[in-house]
Amino acid sequence: MLLFDRRVGPDLGADYPARDVPDWYRDAKFGVFVHWGLYSVSAWATPRLPGEHVPVELEFSHHQYAEWHANTVRIPGSPARAFHEREYGVGTSYEDLADSWTAEAFDPQGWMRLIAGCGARYVVPTAKHHDGFCLWDTATTAFSSVHRGPRRDLIAAMASAAREEGLRFGLYYSGALDWHVSDFPPIQSMTDLFTLRRNDEAFARYCFDQAMELIDGHAPDMLWNDIDWPDSAKAAGPYSLQTLFERYYERVPDGIVNDRWGVPHLGSRTREYVSEEQTSPWVWEATRGLGRSFGYNRAEDDRHLLEPAELVHLLVDTVAKNGNLLLNIGPRADGSLPESQVERLRHLGAWLDAHGGAIYGTRPWVRHAEPAGDPVRYTLAQDGTLHVIALDPAAGRLRLAEDLVEPARATASWGEGPADIDGSGQVVVPEGLRGLPAAVLRLEPRS
Repeated sequence: MLLFDRRVGPDLGADYPARDVPDWYRDAKFGVFVHWGLYSVSAWATPRLPGEHVPVELEFSHHQYAEWHANTVRIPGSPARAFHEREYGVGTSYEDLADSWTAEAFDPQGWMRLIAGCGARYVVPTAKHHDGFCLWDTATTAFSSVHRGPRRDLIAAMASAAREEGLRFGLYYSGALDWHVSDFPPIQSMTDLFTLRRNDEAFARYCFDQAMELIDGHAPDMLWNDIDWPDSAKAAGPYSLQTLFERYYERVPDGIVNDRWGVPHLGSRTREYVSEEQTSPWVWEATRGLGRSFGYNRAEDDRHLLEPAELVHLLVDTVAKNGNLLLNIGPRADGSLPESQVERLRHLGAWLDAHGGAIYGTRPWVRHAEPAGDPVRYTLAQDGTLHVIALDPAAGRLRLAEDLVEPARATASWGEGPADIDGSGQVVVPEGLRGLPAAVLRLEPRS
């Protein structure tokens, strides 16, 4: 597991601001990542089933992330190169695909209505991924959605639509890797991931200018950087990370950054396709795709995607451990959303619509679960209500932990009147809740 919060680099004398995680972020609990870019044209990566692993030497040549196509296609013998040459012909480069990207079905208002309607409180689209293709009107390069492909500022459209729906709006930016303005061989190992990147002052200024365009233009509530940042910008200076953070917080006083900058300034700590094992003392964010890729992967089908009940359990488990869930969707190149992804989002939204009180605005309890016994998760509302979230309501009964039996007899309900608790501390799950992926027992504080 790659822990970016432990990759903070040497102390170069920069003075990073002390920041608390803003309440809006702690309360939000659920956000939607959107990986949509030039990589959505090829939209292909080696599919990987849940629990399936490849040998370490094949991790990058058989990469499961479709948004990594610009790298994977350059690895000799990779399945991505074979696909690319079959689909587009020998000699067609990844960057040649830019002019075939039309985004004719892009409906930012529809996207954001769906995301808000499914219970998300914030959204984070990719402004620039590792391929270097910018989705906004930038003065730094012509390799953008304004000058190529869609011929429009996609980030501006998404920002406006998100805020119309009451969503907090964040932006993903790739600060360490930009293959369009670099001349390295393809990345083929975890060592390459951090060594085959530019650290010179010119590139650091390029990244600074791009990030400031996004900050000045859109005041993103969250700056979600990926991998690292050019090392030459990690000491104090006019185009340093210190200056970037200062200007960001001036523009967005309740803004938040993540932990992938390679410096000792952490906002939310990220965990990609993994979870914390226990309740964390810090606020963190679990992120993953509905399948095994963030960008849309045409080679995936329902076998590769989380089941609806798994999504609910993932959210509940993350929140109980002091985390937020940033769940990714990957639109097709034309801007349409795969129905299999939409269905899962709506399923999660329906559960949140009925049980959001056990999620939004909550904090961790003294423990997140029981080490042995019935599968449950706990969350604590700010009014003192304890939520016992049963992950197997189909069992029909829930055995309460010993320290909860007496409080439960006085205060427990399933939201529809008092709960039925027998002498051994077992609670009957009402028939109407047994078909849910999770049911919520409320233990309200005694007056």
